[in-house]
Amino acid sequence: MTLPNAILFDLDDTLLVAFGPAQSQWQRTIAAFADRLGPLEAGIVAQAIHTASADLWADPGRHKYWRHRIDEARRKIVVDAFAALAALGHTPPPRAVGDAMADAYNALHDDELAMFPDAHDTLDRLKQLGVKLALITNGAGPPQRAKVVRFALEHRFDHIQIEGEHGFGKPEERAYTHAMAALGVAPHETWMVGDNLEWEVVGPQRLGIHAIWHDGYGVGLPPGCPIKPDRIIRRLRELLP
Repeated sequence: MTLPNAILFDLDDTLLVAFGPAQSQWQRTIAAFADRLGPLEAGIVAQAIHTASADLWADPGRHKYWRHRIDEARRKIVVDAFAALAALGHTPPPRAVGDAMADAYNALHDDELAMFPDAHDTLDRLKQLGVKLALITNGAGPPQRAKVVRFALEHRFDHIQIEGEHGFGKPEERAYTHAMAALGVAPHETWMVGDNLEWEVVGPQRLGIHAIWHDGYGVGLPPGCPIKPDRIIRRLRELLP
């Protein structure tokens, strides 16, 4: 496939291994707090947190609010999980234990952030080939900017667009049109690469952008998924000719 004039990249779970390991990270965090959870079994707590997390992030309005308060969101998830367990007759630990567990998860998550193995090399090669690159990421400004700096991404992109710094984000139409204007390209000259089917496939396709879904964890499309990416890749290096 001939390379386009520009590629717009998502950050979390596209270039960065971010939320994919969440289940393992929660399990390890809960295990570390086992002696503070009273009679609650680790497996029950893990399932309750998984359910509370899915409920919180499933609603677009709540998602937009809490992604700008990500550390607080994890505390809320634990509070909601313990409340659900209490409603079932279990005895949850004090609120302070839940907050400490959420904070420990946040620290573990941040510590284990990492680039996908071929991310830097792919970006560098694309730049060498003359492709204009933009990074478009949702979330609060300071934590997302910290990731950009930590993983040496500033010099690799011609345009970096963080929702918290610009006041708009995916899937708003201007999130894509603003980035394309910054690069001086039109939709038919542009690819969008990301892991979120709504934000990096449906939204861009409406504008005529070639939408590539990065299935970096090899999970495949959900059964019966009506969304059809223009292309699916398992490794970022698949973007290269």
